[in-house]
Amino acid sequence: METVLVIEDSRPMQRTLQRLFAADSLEVRIASDGVKGLESFRQAPPNVVVLDLKLPGLSGKELCRAFKAEMPYVPIVVLSANTDVDDKVLLLELGADDYVTKPFSPKELLARVRRAMRRNAQAQPAAADSGMASLHNLLVFGDVEINFTSMEAKRAGRLVSMTAQEFKLLKFLSLSPERVIPREELLNKVWGYQNYPSTRTVDNHILRLRQKLESDPAQPRHFLTVHGAGYKFVPGNPAMNKKN
Repeated sequence: METVLVIEDSRPMQRTLQRLFAADSLEVRIASDGVKGLESFRQAPPNVVVLDLKLPGLSGKELCRAFKAEMPYVPIVVLSANTDVDDKVLLLELGADDYVTKPFSPKELLARVRRAMRRNAQAQPAAADSGMASLHNLLVFGDVEINFTSMEAKRAGRLVSMTAQEFKLLKFLSLSPERVIPREELLNKVWGYQNYPSTRTVDNHILRLRQKLESDPAQPRHFLTVHGAGYKFVPGNPAMNKKN
């Protein structure tokens, strides 16, 4: 049975979410604070996390960062009473797969949770078909080496700091090398939003990938703009290696 880990400190909300997900044949585990949520996640990784932001112990933002660092492919759906667009953008850049504002429609929340789970399930076979091991994902291009499992990036042998969302975008691009991908598709597939605040979000992330991973960001060789169409990733060498 598929499992949802609910991290929420409100007892009434816990009961509401328990009934909602159990009625849809999901096994529900509940943690009432951030520390217990992190322990539960590590003991038995769930199929999806439903995460409140304001939690005792560890905040939702801290948990989101920790979950994506340890298991980037477990989808996270954030619940929050905060409608601030900047807050949503920050959470999505940390790696959250969706952001639902309280009060919410139970049907909508369930649909978003199921959609996040489907995207995750589709991503795993795609990675396997591309010759990537499920436990040891390695992407090599130019002088760059990316380990998607440990979320570690190196250029010319030196560690490069990258966010969870940058890893997620790079992974999606690397699964379709040489293909021109429209901004709207990247928003929908990587961020999970068809109505994201702005396609500039994609542009800004591509710019950061160039700055961190290109030898000359002003003259990119790997992250190319196709004007009027989108972006494409050009590895320039066998990009995918299976590492045992």
